[in-house]
Amino acid sequence: MKNAAPIYWVFLSLWLTACSSTPLTRSAAMGYEESGEASYYADKYQGRQTASGERFNQHAHTAAHKRLPFGTRVKVTNVANGKSVIVRINDRGPFVRGRIIDLSKSAFQRIASTHHGVIDVEISVLN
Repeated sequence: MKNAAPIYWVFLSLWLTACSSTPLTRSAAMGYEESGEASYYADKYQGRQTASGERFNQHAHTAAHKRLPFGTRVKVTNVANGKSVIVRINDRGPFVRGRIIDLSKSAFQRIASTHHGVIDVEISVLN
Protein backbone atom coordinates (compact mmCIF):
# COMPACT_ATOMS: atom_id res chain seq x y z
CA MET A 1 0.00 0.00 0.00
CA LYS A 2 2.90 2.38 0.65
CA ASN A 3 3.92 2.10 -3.01
CA ALA A 4 0.46 3.18 -4.16
CA ALA A 5 0.73 6.69 -2.68
CA PRO A 6 3.44 7.97 -5.09
CA ILE A 7 1.52 6.59 -8.07
CA TYR A 8 -1.63 8.35 -6.84
CA TRP A 9 0.16 11.71 -6.64
CA VAL A 10 1.72 11.29 -10.09
CA PHE A 11 -1.70 10.44 -11.57
CA LEU A 12 -3.36 13.38 -9.77
CA SER A 13 -0.73 15.88 -10.94
CA LEU A 14 -1.02 14.67 -14.56
CA TRP A 15 -4.80 14.91 -14.41
CA LEU A 16 -4.70 18.46 -12.98
CA THR A 17 -2.19 19.54 -15.61
CA ALA A 18 -4.48 18.25 -18.36
CA CYS A 19 -7.35 20.32 -16.94
CA SER A 20 -5.41 23.57 -16.80
CA SER A 21 -6.25 26.48 -19.08
CA THR A 22 -4.00 26.58 -22.09
CA PRO A 23 -4.06 29.11 -24.93
CA LEU A 24 -6.57 28.39 -27.67
CA THR A 25 -5.46 27.73 -31.22
CA ARG A 26 -6.47 30.22 -33.92
CA SER A 27 -9.06 27.81 -35.31
CA ALA A 28 -10.51 27.08 -31.85
CA ALA A 29 -10.76 30.83 -31.14
CA MET A 30 -13.00 31.47 -34.16
CA GLY A 31 -16.50 32.25 -32.93
CA TYR A 32 -15.37 32.33 -29.28
CA GLU A 33 -17.68 34.35 -27.02
CA GLU A 34 -17.52 35.07 -23.30
CA SER A 35 -19.26 37.25 -20.70
CA GLY A 36 -17.74 38.64 -17.53
CA GLU A 37 -15.97 41.66 -16.13
CA ALA A 38 -13.45 43.95 -17.81
CA SER A 39 -10.95 46.26 -16.17
CA TYR A 40 -8.14 48.43 -17.53
CA TYR A 41 -4.39 48.64 -17.04
CA ALA A 42 -2.98 51.06 -14.49
CA ASP A 43 -0.73 53.83 -15.81
CA LYS A 44 2.33 52.19 -14.20
CA TYR A 45 2.31 49.53 -16.97
CA GLN A 46 2.93 52.06 -19.76
CA GLY A 47 6.02 50.99 -21.70
CA ARG A 48 6.45 47.65 -19.94
CA GLN A 49 6.89 44.51 -21.99
CA THR A 50 3.76 42.43 -22.55
CA ALA A 51 3.64 38.63 -22.74
CA SER A 52 3.71 38.90 -26.55
CA GLY A 53 7.01 40.80 -26.37
CA GLU A 54 5.74 44.20 -27.46
CA ARG A 55 5.72 47.28 -25.25
CA PHE A 56 2.42 48.17 -23.61
CA ASN A 57 0.82 51.38 -24.88
CA GLN A 58 -2.19 52.86 -23.05
CA HIS A 59 -3.15 54.71 -26.26
CA ALA A 60 -3.40 51.59 -28.45
CA HIS A 61 -6.55 49.47 -28.50
CA THR A 62 -5.04 46.33 -27.01
CA ALA A 63 -6.02 43.88 -24.30
CA ALA A 64 -4.98 40.94 -22.16
CA HIS A 65 -6.84 37.63 -22.20
CA LYS A 66 -5.89 34.37 -20.51
CA ARG A 67 -6.36 32.06 -23.50
CA LEU A 68 -6.92 33.85 -26.80
CA PRO A 69 -3.96 33.82 -29.21
CA PHE A 70 -1.84 36.95 -29.53
CA GLY A 71 -3.00 39.08 -32.44
CA THR A 72 -6.64 38.00 -32.13
CA ARG A 73 -9.09 40.85 -32.74
CA VAL A 74 -11.93 40.94 -30.22
CA LYS A 75 -15.11 43.02 -30.05
CA VAL A 76 -15.74 44.09 -26.44
CA THR A 77 -19.25 45.36 -25.64
CA ASN A 78 -20.26 47.15 -22.45
CA VAL A 79 -23.45 45.39 -21.33
CA ALA A 80 -24.79 48.49 -19.54
CA ASN A 81 -24.70 50.91 -22.48
CA GLY A 82 -24.18 48.80 -25.61
CA LYS A 83 -20.97 50.62 -26.61
CA SER A 84 -18.29 48.48 -28.27
CA VAL A 85 -14.60 48.67 -29.06
CA ILE A 86 -12.35 46.39 -31.09
CA VAL A 87 -9.06 45.42 -29.48
CA ARG A 88 -6.10 43.21 -30.32
CA ILE A 89 -4.87 40.65 -27.77
CA ASN A 90 -1.20 41.23 -26.94
CA ASP A 91 -0.89 40.15 -23.29
CA ARG A 92 -1.98 37.49 -20.77
CA GLY A 93 -4.35 38.14 -17.89
CA PRO A 94 -6.30 39.31 -16.03
CA PHE A 95 -5.54 37.20 -13.01
CA VAL A 96 -8.44 38.36 -10.84
CA ARG A 97 -11.42 36.04 -10.37
CA GLY A 98 -14.42 37.04 -12.49
CA ARG A 99 -12.46 39.25 -14.88
CA ILE A 100 -12.17 38.02 -18.42
CA ILE A 101 -10.26 40.83 -20.13
CA ASP A 102 -7.98 43.76 -19.27
CA LEU A 103 -8.21 46.68 -21.68
CA SER A 104 -5.82 49.51 -22.41
CA LYS A 105 -7.08 52.74 -20.90
CA SER A 106 -7.97 54.25 -24.30
CA ALA A 107 -10.02 51.16 -25.24
CA PHE A 108 -11.81 51.18 -21.88
CA GLN A 109 -12.62 54.89 -22.24
CA ARG A 110 -14.37 54.18 -25.58
CA ILE A 111 -17.00 52.08 -23.80
CA ALA A 112 -17.07 53.41 -20.19
CA SER A 113 -15.71 55.99 -17.81
CA THR A 114 -12.53 54.96 -16.02
CA HIS A 115 -14.30 56.00 -12.80
CA HIS A 116 -16.19 52.71 -13.04
CA GLY A 117 -12.96 50.70 -12.94
CA VAL A 118 -14.68 47.38 -13.65
CA ILE A 119 -17.62 46.83 -16.01
CA ASP A 120 -19.69 43.91 -17.28
CA VAL A 121 -18.86 43.03 -20.88
CA GLU A 122 -19.44 40.51 -23.59
CA ILE A 123 -16.56 39.63 -25.88
CA SER A 124 -16.57 37.96 -29.28
CA VAL A 125 -13.66 37.02 -31.51
CA LEU A 126 -13.63 38.70 -34.93
CA ASN A 127 -10.69 36.85 -36.49
